[in-house]
Amino acid sequence: MTASKLDQLREMTTVVADTGDLEAVRRLKPVDCTTNPTLILKAVETPAYAHLVEEAVAWGKTAAAGTGEQAVHAVCDRLAVTFGAELAGIVPGRVSTEVDADLSFDSEATIAKARAIIAAYEERGIGRERILIKIASTWEGIQAAKRLQAEGIDCNLTLLFSLPQAVACADADAFLISPFVGRILDWHVKAGGGPYTAETDPGVVSVRSIYAYYKAFGIRTVVMGASFRNIGEIEALAGCDRLTIGPGLLDELAAATGDLPRKLSLAASPAASDRWASKLVLDEKAFRFAMNEDAMATEKLAEGIRGFVKDLRSLRKLVAAKLV
Repeated sequence: MTASKLDQLREMTTVVADTGDLEAVRRLKPVDCTTNPTLILKAVETPAYAHLVEEAVAWGKTAAAGTGEQAVHAVCDRLAVTFGAELAGIVPGRVSTEVDADLSFDSEATIAKARAIIAAYEERGIGRERILIKIASTWEGIQAAKRLQAEGIDCNLTLLFSLPQAVACADADAFLISPFVGRILDWHVKAGGGPYTAETDPGVVSVRSIYAYYKAFGIRTVVMGASFRNIGEIEALAGCDRLTIGPGLLDELAAATGDLPRKLSLAASPAASDRWASKLVLDEKAFRFAMNEDAMATEKLAEGIRGFVKDLRSLRKLVAAKLV
């Protein structure tokens, strides 16, 4: 009997669950798990996890002292770590926890928040080697990650839409990047592009380019494709270092049969001389200009930050109401 496409994928790629749904993670058995403000908000609004919310709120009324903005932020941070700790008890690998999206342009505040998140996990007996700090791939976020990596705090650079972002993340020695496949496709479709096949999907093409660049120059930063719209995109990236996938698409892959060929590999990656004469060099001015030249990357990065901030504010509003 032919193995499912999910089982075949697991043979060549580390499968990560993109969810805050604890039961889905238990059922699907991924190696790692990623969360973001949107997923945490969704989980918090699920009745099955009301006890986790109530615990954090009760803590906030005592340890965080009161109902002010500082207490609200403290409870939201505790919720993120609480869900992360629950996930860490299920998956054997890493859990990604995101720094507040409204800090995306503040390196110092991002560093302080990341240190606090790691400390909160360590208080629960979860070492930093089990955690990835998710940070938006702005210039400020990447520079924060550079300093955190030097301290031994591994980072997941998210909301990544372009090779220049990936190059800057590699220069910062980021542990992992999360290029967003589906959101790149969304932009091109909205702009009138297509129709696309899995092979011509702009998001797939982008990740393949980043993967090839990293392998050509021996860059150790992990490439983890994210934000998928269909299993065709996932199949087209089979063999990528890691892929973070939502429960719905993981279920589709588990139900699908047929051969799943490897599409990405170190052996199949082009030599550097075939595509790049040398490694790209990007200081802040060059990075910002490259982003300005790429309307898709600029717009999707800004849109992604706005979306995460919106959900973060919704979470804070929910917590504030419970603290009263």
